[in-house]
Amino acid sequence: MKLVSFDKNRLGVVRGQEVIDISDLAASPAEDWPPVGMNRLIRRFQGAIPELEAAVASRSGRPLSEVRLGTPVPWPSKVIAYPANYHAHAQEMGREYRANTQGFFLKPPSALSGPNDPIVLPVNSGRRIDHECEFAIVIGRTCRDVHRDDWREVVFGYTLLIDAVIRGKEERVARKAFDTFCPVGPWIVTADEVGEPNNLRGRLWVNDELRQDANTRDLVLDVPGMIEMASSVMTLFPGDLIAAGTPEGVGPIRDGETVTIEFERIGAMTLKVVQGDTGKFSLFAKEGTP
Repeated sequence: MKLVSFDKNRLGVVRGQEVIDISDLAASPAEDWPPVGMNRLIRRFQGAIPELEAAVASRSGRPLSEVRLGTPVPWPSKVIAYPANYHAHAQEMGREYRANTQGFFLKPPSALSGPNDPIVLPVNSGRRIDHECEFAIVIGRTCRDVHRDDWREVVFGYTLLIDAVIRGKEERVARKAFDTFCPVGPWIVTADEVGEPNNLRGRLWVNDELRQDANTRDLVLDVPGMIEMASSVMTLFPGDLIAAGTPEGVGPIRDGETVTIEFERIGAMTLKVVQGDTGKFSLFAKEGTP
């Protein structure tokens, strides 16, 4: 099943090229703040499957082309990200550490944006801003200290994620925390439809140039390992996102370009890159050393 957020936090199921509105089944009106309808639906998903299937079978839909898709989980408690999780990427960045020994960092939920939102570049003094092609794990239930053999029990599904970053020597989170620096979408595909996540081809293009092309089988820390490590440190909640890290081929994005990300069995999304007028008073206003 493919689940979406659309038109200001309404919830839907994708049926072919249509969206079926199932907001009434989420126990959280679309206008609620914070927008936790998707989190609640994920938490009760197994019990809601009969209702959802009946809705998909009986309700009329709207064409995908007529709705505005948003980021699927607009209010996760956290976005967990693993750096240097492909050997070739770590080598291209000159990193000696790897995700299995370095651990993870967090991106703020405020950095999230959706498949119809642009990546907005902050004002800075010519700093290089890069794309990073990643797929993301969506956690399905509250859990702690998950053994790697039990990882399937806590995974709800998967989605696409671009981890944008200003290159420099400042703290990693500060360089990755700008609004729109974490596009996620276009939907969540439930785990049963994706199957084995440790063998997915992922690609990223800037305009028509293929920049990144790799397979999740080359991850240093695999999906079970990422869940085991993160849950050994903190409690994971329904809707939490885990970004699996980027392969080699990262490169700059500039005003006026488009970025397309695709993972097999999940989907694709294309985003515009635009120059914004925010960030001018940040520590990145001065030139820095990448």
